[in-house]
Order: sequence, then structure tokens, then C-alpha cells
Amino acid sequence: MLDPVLASRIQFALTVIVHIIFPVVSMGLAPFLIYFTWKDIRSDNAVYEQLRRFWTRIFAVSFATGTVTGLVLEFEFGTNFAAFSTTAGELFGGPLALEGMMAFMLEATFLGIFVFGRERVSDRLYFLSSVAVGLGTWLSAVWILIANSWMQTPRGFELVREDGQPIVHLVDPIAAYLNPRFPWMFVHMQNAAVESVALIMAGIAAYYVFRHHIWKYPIDNIEFWETTLKIALVALVITAPLQAIHGDLYARHIVETQPQKFAAMEAIWETDSYVPEYIVAFPTSIQDLLDPRAKEIFGFGIPGGASWLASGGDPQATIQGLNEFEGPQPPVAIVFWSFRIMVALGFWFILLAFWGVYRWWSGELYEDDLLHKALMLSAPLGLLAVELGWIVTEVGRQPWVIQGVMKTSDSVSPGLTGAEATATLVGFAIVYLGLMTLYTYVIVRIIRAGPPDGDELTTTESSSPPQSEVSIDD
Repeated sequence: MLDPVLASRIQFALTVIVHIIFPVVSMGLAPFLIYFTWKDIRSDNAVYEQLRRFWTRIFAVSFATGTVTGLVLEFEFGTNFAAFSTTAGELFGGPLALEGMMAFMLEATFLGIFVFGRERVSDRLYFLSSVAVGLGTWLSAVWILIANSWMQTPRGFELVREDGQPIVHLVDPIAAYLNPRFPWMFVHMQNAAVESVALIMAGIAAYYVFRHHIWKYPIDNIEFWETTLKIALVALVITAPLQAIHGDLYARHIVETQPQKFAAMEAIWETDSYVPEYIVAFPTSIQDLLDPRAKEIFGFGIPGGASWLASGGDPQATIQGLNEFEGPQPPVAIVFWSFRIMVALGFWFILLAFWGVYRWWSGELYEDDLLHKALMLSAPLGLLAVELGWIVTEVGRQPWVIQGVMKTSDSVSPGLTGAEATATLVGFAIVYLGLMTLYTYVIVRIIRAGPPDGDELTTTESSSPPQSEVSIDD
């Protein structure tokens, strides 16, 4: 049987890795759905109704699945991490409760109107429902990221001992909730969600455009897929560069607040200056893969790049090495390689975005088969980049569950046995595998069915509100 600490950490990692997919899809789709709804109401072009209805189906399935998997995570704080809940419950419980009472209730209340009420309410109320659903989705991220960012840069509390147990007492809610990490995490996460959905939309649309324009297969509603591709490219060309620029600034904040994490991200063991930034790195042996050290791997890097990144412009800046920090180090290999792959994907997304926009500008968007293949293969890579980013965030702060306050090894439920933790880990792995299989099956069915057309679409007359209702044009 596994050690209860290790089994609990693996189980939580498994459930988070699966769960994060669904909120990313929901949060990323939210601004698109608001735009599609607005265009559907204001425009006579039926393609916007198709866009709204098609992507709403995927949103609804993702929201429902994300709700189920999210509830499991909250229960795990009690079953597997009771010591953490006891210590941080006063601060950690508030944001989680507010997420349920404020964000989830707002989203769930208006989701019914948004999914089923197009022909039953006025245009104004229907558009309001789309905004409320999107706002609720993003508010959920606010409170969850407040809780997580506090664990990264804890503020606004005092640590006391009650019956020998360390207890976090909230003394300054503003300082705690608006801690230094929160704005960085929120902007980076939400932009990543929109970017990930843009890649999914572009990849799916590229598949149908490729079949129609390259293979010359007749595709129903080809205008729908062409419009989807263009909208996705617009979103991608905005979010991909922004993610890189913001990530650069974010890294400097990490240097200031979690220098040990940054040293793990760059595999710097000894304090040094003029440290290169390896965008592409290759291990020279298995040992280098499992124990990477920046100066002992083979790669293509920017001389002084890591120092420049850490200091904000000085390639000669000194970076503190891991050996200067007391206690156990983070799993450097996991953090180092996850960060490398995430950064490489970020640059690939920028290239892909400008490649697509250039082809669109030159009038060859539908004829570039290589672009279509690249978009299809890149469709899931945004989600992969999000997963890697969270691995860097969470694994990089180890051995701390609350930075500088509580270690992960001290946060596990004291009465939990290895047999119990291992059994639930195996059970969760089976259930979540089945859940992902079912979710994938449903999403594929929706995509294959395509957008509604013909008699399925509402007409201008049937979608107009009754005379007694107030429309958006009044």
C-alpha cells in the first residue's frame, strides 16, 4: 500500500487534472457565447444562432461535468487533508463558500434561461442571461483563485496554536483575499482559458474546412465552420501574444515572492549570474532527465535569458540557487520540464495565430492544408498547456502546501491509513477514467451532429418576444 501522504497527493492531483478541463472549457466559452448571443439578437444572419446553439451544448455538458468533479475536490479537503482544513479552514472556507453562494448560484440560475429560454423570454432578458452565465463562470474563478493564490503568498493572517494544532486566524480580509499573487493568477488563467477554447474551435472548424476545400467533400453548413475558424483566429491572435507577455511579467513576480520555485523552473542549483534561458532543452542522459541542471543539459537557449527574465532586463543578474534554501527541494525534474513544454507551446500558439491571420489576410485561409492540419493537431494543446502551468504552480511550491506556513506532509488527515488512501485512489482513477470517456463521447457526438439547420432554426418572427414584453430594441 502507498504511504497515505503520497496516495492522497496523487489522488488530489488526479482529480484536479481531470476537473480543470471542464472549467477551462466553460470559462473560455463564456465570452464567445455572450458575443454569439448579441450577434444573434442584433443580426439577421442565421449563422450566429447556429454558433450560439452549437457551442451552448458543449458549454452545458462541460458545466454539468465540472460541477460534479468540483464537488469531489471540496470533499477531499475533509477526507484526505483534514489537518490542512483544520489549520486553514477559517481563511480557506470563506472563498469556497462565496464561490458556491455567489458565482455558482448566479450561473446555475440563469443557465436554464440561457439554454431553454430563447423563445420564451424577451431579447433583453435572454442577453442578460448570457452575461449572467458568463459572469458566474468567471466569478467562480475569482474565488477559487483567491484561495489558491493565498496558499502561494499568504497574507492577512496570524498563526496561533490551539490544543497543539496550528490555526490560521484571519485578521485582514482585504490583504488575504487581494494577496500579491491573485491578480497574476487570475489574468493568466482566464486568458489561458479563452486561448484554449479558441484552439479547440479552430481545430474543429479546420477539420471541416479541410474536408470541404481540400478534399472537396460536400459539408453542410460550411459557412458555420468558416465563420468559426475566423472568430477563433481573431481570439487566438489576441490571447496568444498576451499570454506570453503576461507570463514574462508573472515570472518576475515569482522571483520576488517564491524564489525557490523560480530556481526549480530553471533548474538552477548554485547561485549564479548570466544564466541562460533554455527554450528547448534535451537531456544528455537518463540522469539529466530525472535530475536536470541548467548547465549540464544540451539545449538551445538565450544567453543571460533567465537572468533577464528574473530581473526585468538585466542579463547579468544573479539568480539564487536551490542549494541556498533549507529543507527538501521541489521535484525539480517535474517543474523544469513542465515549464519548458508550457513555454514552447506558448510560442507555438503565437506562430499558429499569426500564420492563420496571415493566410486569412492573403485570401488563402481555406486552401492552406498544412495550416489546417496544424490547427487540428493543436486543438487539445491549449488544455495541455493549462495542465502544465498548474503543475508548475503546485509542484513548484513543494514541500509547502501553504508557502512558509504548513508543509504538505503535515496537511494529510492524521487518521488516514495507507490502505484507505490507496483504495480510494484506485477507485477514483477508475471512475474518472469512465467519466472522461463518457464526456469525450458526448462531445464528439455533438461535434459530429454539427450545428442546427433548416427547421431546427428559429425564424425572425418566432424568436421575437410577444408584444407585451420589452425587447432589446425598445
